[in-house]
Amino acid sequence: MNTFELYEKHVNPGLAGLLRFTGLDKIESHAEGVYVWDTEGKRYLDFLGLYGTLSLGHRHPRVVEAVKTQLERMPMSVRVLVSGPTARLAARLAEIAPGELSMVYFGNSGTEGVEAALKFARFYTRKPGFITTQGGYHGKTLGALSVTPKEQYQQPARPLLPGVTVVPFGDAQAVEDAIGPDTAAVILEPIQGEGGIRLPPEGYLREVRRITRERGVVMIADEVQTGLGRTGKLWAVNWEEVEPDILVSAKALGGGVMPISATLCRPEILSIYKTEPLIHSTTFGGNPLAAAAALAAIEVTLAEDIPARALQSGQYLITQLIGLQKAYPEFIQEVRGRGLLVGLEFSDADIGAVVVAELAARGVLTAFGLNNPKVVRLEPPLIVEKLHLDECLEALDGALKATQRAFEGVL
Repeated sequence: MNTFELYEKHVNPGLAGLLRFTGLDKIESHAEGVYVWDTEGKRYLDFLGLYGTLSLGHRHPRVVEAVKTQLERMPMSVRVLVSGPTARLAARLAEIAPGELSMVYFGNSGTEGVEAALKFARFYTRKPGFITTQGGYHGKTLGALSVTPKEQYQQPARPLLPGVTVVPFGDAQAVEDAIGPDTAAVILEPIQGEGGIRLPPEGYLREVRRITRERGVVMIADEVQTGLGRTGKLWAVNWEEVEPDILVSAKALGGGVMPISATLCRPEILSIYKTEPLIHSTTFGGNPLAAAAALAAIEVTLAEDIPARALQSGQYLITQLIGLQKAYPEFIQEVRGRGLLVGLEFSDADIGAVVVAELAARGVLTAFGLNNPKVVRLEPPLIVEKLHLDECLEALDGALKATQRAFEGVL
């Protein structure tokens, strides 16, 4: 069996079928910067960026070097002594986090960070209930899935956590109306990623923050996909100068080299650690290799003003995409986004799937939103230059022309 057949047989046959349909039944070989190569030598422009993980591109030299250096010293912590990189990373995150978010729990993925956030909210409030938003995506482990209201994912895993209320995204009044005596926390994304790159109305985050503070409810900001510059500011909550009680970071935090998540909390949220230091713990979370990668990633992000670059590139990209929308109004219903978190909403999910396949044929990698398959998102590394944006736009124009021919006489 070849590598793809092994994957199909032993890992995920359904996903293998989807990859085959979109022409991505290839084997990745190596990557550098904004490009990926398969084993047949074809080069792809990566405009998916591992769902927002590769903010600094593939194999950023400073991040790779930091991990290599730590690998020579000590890859894993023994856990009964304190890890220097882990402690330094926690302190650095406290310096750059909004407001008083100065206590940090480290995990290995965004969903682990969300699980921790949900538990910490219950520890602090001694209440069981959560409010989440329609279209929200917070992960697929059991607790995170309970606040990810997609029936396709939830139904086979039921029963989930009880006491979860779902409200419309962008409706602060609905949040206030849903808060009851058993509500521990409200969890939301500042901009929904998998929900289709959905931006809330201006002032929404500030109003939710006011409501939760007045009602004694924890506000959890899921910045797994939006954090560390993706939207044009270091944190997406910075757009409204909001300080949540808990903020979850992951994806880009590892610099595209190591998996890591950080659940940042106000000190009082984690006061339980003073008496119960082992109440929530991890073997691998915040290990020295991941911490070294994250420290380097933060320094590169700040030194190279990555958020500002994302904002400028995003403004150019969105302007050009709006031009394509006008050229193909029967296909593209809306262009929306902030920074380099950009979505194209198509009139039909099948049209979007064909566009993704046509882009892949032209050497550009993209994907649709898990909670909204009509939306194809563009999340390139934040280090992209204009020539890369133009390369993507040219390929997209060609993909749309091919899609137009494929659907000629159908629409």
